Amino acid sequence: MSRAAAFWGDRRGASALEFGLIAPLFFAFLFGIVEMGLLLWTQAGMQHGAALAARCATVNATLCPTGNPGMITAYASQKAFGLNLPASTFAYSTPACGNQVTASYQFQFPQILNLAPLTLTAASCFPA
Repeated sequence: MSRAAAFWGDRRGASALEFGLIAPLFFAFLFGIVEMGLLLWTQAGMQHGAALAARCATVNATLCPTGNPGMITAYASQKAFGLNLPASTFAYSTPACGNQVTASYQFQFPQILNLAPLTLTAASCFPA
């Protein structure tokens, strides 16, 4: 058997080669799932904080006085599923529907992806 025939018939290292070809795609997919999870968690936290703050403004005048919107937005920030969102993410208003809390946040993807930030929004209105 010639040396070239022996080289092409050799199967050692085939698993390492397959791993080298598939690993970048696998890790990119895994990283994408994690980032999508963080994005959805942030969205859910913002919605939860807005809903609880709008309800608090209606039913608990001591904890969330409507005359002090800063306390309402701070309460919303505290109730956002453990996210460290600043109170300025949330805004309080009193439209026709009652006490409304809205949120807007720029979700920044990791720099390695080089993507523009995605604006997440949430809103909740509780009848007064």
